Parts: sequence; C-alpha cells; structure tokens
Amino acid sequence: MADYRPIDITVYPPIFQQFATYKTVIQGRSPSTVEDYLSDLSLFFRVYKHLRASRSVPLEDISLDDVDVPFLSGVTRSEVYAVFNYLVNERGNKVCARARKLSSLKSFYKYLTVTEKLFENNPVRDIETPKQSQKLPKYLTLDECVLLLETVASDTESATRDRDFAMVTLFLNCGMRLSELVGINTTDIDRNMTSVRVTGKGSKERMIYLNDACKSALLAYLPVRAAMADRILPEDKTALFLSTRRNQRISQKTVQYIVYKYLDMAGFGHKKLSTHKLRHTAATLMYQSGNVDVRVLKDILGHEQLNTTQIYTHVSDAAMQSAMDANPLSGLRLDKKPAKDKDSNS
Repeated sequence: MADYRPIDITVYPPIFQQFATYKTVIQGRSPSTVEDYLSDLSLFFRVYKHLRASRSVPLEDISLDDVDVPFLSGVTRSEVYAVFNYLVNERGNKVCARARKLSSLKSFYKYLTVTEKLFENNPVRDIETPKQSQKLPKYLTLDECVLLLETVASDTESATRDRDFAMVTLFLNCGMRLSELVGINTTDIDRNMTSVRVTGKGSKERMIYLNDACKSALLAYLPVRAAMADRILPEDKTALFLSTRRNQRISQKTVQYIVYKYLDMAGFGHKKLSTHKLRHTAATLMYQSGNVDVRVLKDILGHEQLNTTQIYTHVSDAAMQSAMDANPLSGLRLDKKPAKDKDSNS
C-alpha cells in the first residue's frame, strides 16, 4: 500500500482534531478524505461566524480557536440554512459541493452527539441532502480507446512511453481509481501476474484480475523500472509506477497530466475527459460489450453500494438505435397522394 502524506491536524481546533483521529484510526478513512472533512468544516464555521458578526469580519481573518463543545451545541438549524444560503449566493456552490459539505457536517455532528454523546442538539440530523441530477458518465468508445492507446504507443520521443502506456492500459482495462493506480506496489502483483491488489476508499483492499493487455504492458514496463532500481528513494523502493525525474512514487498530479496530454494528442482534448473518465470508460465497455453482470462490476470497481454501479447500465446510443430499427414499422414507406388544390373546389 502507498505511503500517503500525513496531514497536519494540529492547525485545527482540538474538537476537529479529535474528529479527524476518530475518522482515521477507528473508521479507517484515508488522509485525503479526512482532509476534505476538515476543509469543509473549517469553511462552514468560518462562514457561520462571518454571518454572526454581520459580515463585519472577512472570512480569511476569522479564527476557529473558540470552536468547542459549548459553541457547537448552540448552532441552530436556521443558522445552518443561512450558511448554505451564503454558500449558494456568495460563493456559487453547486449542488455537488453543497451535498459534500452537508455530508461532512452531518458526520461531524453524529460523532459529537451519538458517538461521544457530548450534547443532544444535532441541527443537521433531519436536513435533507440536496438532490443531485444523475448525469450519464462521460467515456470513450472502443475505437477511441484504441486510438488513445495507439497515440501513447507511437510516442517514440517519450522516455517514459512504456510506463505511460502501462498506466493508460490499466485505467482502460481495470477501471481502477487514480489513487489506486498510484498506490500499487510491485509486491501487490502476484507472481504469475494474474492479479493485482489495490487499496480503495476507506483503505479497503480488493483484487483486480489482469487480462492479457495488462500483462503485456506491465512486462514491457518492468525492465524499464528495474533499470531505475539503484536510484529509487528508500521509502518508495516497492512503488510500481515511478517518477523518472524524482526517483520516487509517481504523483497523482503527474498521472493526471500524462493522461490529459495523450487525450489531447489523440484529439479528445475538447471532451474534458480525465483519469476518472477512463475508469468510467472501462466500466462502460465491460458492461456494454462484455455483458458483465452489474454485481460483478460492482466488485471490480470497489463500490460499496450497487446503486452506485447502476449508472453504467445506461443504454448505449447504438443499442437505442437498434431498438428503434427493430420496430416492425421502421421500414414502412407509404406513397402519399398529392394534396388536393383547395382553390379547385371553390
């Protein structure tokens, strides 16, 4: 498993620190997830105090040092609504952003009132989460996937072509998350190279089986990686994908840059795709072309809930067109008689 950068929770109020420790140690949340919680809570309570001060104190000057149990127990539902109203009208928060902030706030207050039983008042307990419109995932077609892979393979000027090709191949075939790919160690791949262990959300491990395309791409890359063995930083000795300039585990930002670069080179820059869209692509192709059961797809993708996976059961445009063509009336052509001239009857 990857060595993640620890976050400095000491810059937050003690009650936030306790919550962060609980999320990390007891619930096993990743550092990035805990950091998101703390960021959401910090913004919420800065806005809260900003409004209570009649907006006289700028947000960036507001201290959270006095955010403690008595302070938190006094927050009312109407004040929560006021904060979210501010986030919509003053900061332009969309539904997705508001839903995440409310989720963080609910988790925090549940910890305070249910887990620790510090007080009873939970102002967000019965507030409904903003309803998000379900958008179909963006993805590449099979032909577009082939073109993307060919683009990477033909980039003879790149010193990291084998590494980059292996990463794109894993994204398109395995449907793994960006953090999962970056976190892979050489020890996570079994000796026969038939499967790889990845660590997903909540530090949950799962096995992903490697098809021939993945095996071939990894076999081409591993000798290149082996040539770097003497230069790799000690803490990243087992990292699978490496930064050739820094001699350490490749960063998520670098992988994103590489994917953007090749998407642009392949002519897909206008589609606003990303590493996560390559995950969508793998899932969509497996479901539509491979007839993979949605429950199996759920396990491959590492989803906790089946309804998260069911977005990939959307019917493709080709399937909808075939359905329309299958209508027995689709081939019917009638020779229409010319309309009568109304003036001829007058």
